Amino acid sequence: MEDRKLETLIRKLRRSRDRAYAEAAYYFVLDALDFTMLMLEKNRRSGEARHISGPELLEGIRCFARDEFGPLAPFAFHSWGLRHTGDFGTIVFHMVDVGLLNKHESDRPEDFLDGFDFQEAFRDIEALPLGGTLGS
Repeated sequence: MEDRKLETLIRKLRRSRDRAYAEAAYYFVLDALDFTMLMLEKNRRSGEARHISGPELLEGIRCFARDEFGPLAPFAFHSWGLRHTGDFGTIVFHMVDVGLLNKHESDRPEDFLDGFDFQEAFRDIEALPLGGTLGS
């Protein structure tokens, strides 16, 4: 989908949902979905094989957030209005409602409940020392 159309659709979606979550949260979920598909080696062109379940997407979100934000992932999530993994399910189903994502008949928002604790999932990641760089 063209970037402008996606941006317009997400803004419209947020307005209709009282802006409960930041725009960045929607883009993060889309990026995490791509990451998850690669992680699970799902081919985008092969129908059934490309379906990602709620628990699979949550694992992809957790791994993607670890890579992108490290120990600061919980702070990013909270700044976007996300308090628990169920919020990711809400975002996914918001995007399903406007046709941005598809779902199987068996997919439910509840599939995203209690996926992982935001604090615990990123606790074991070491932060870089102040002024430090990777490899130093």
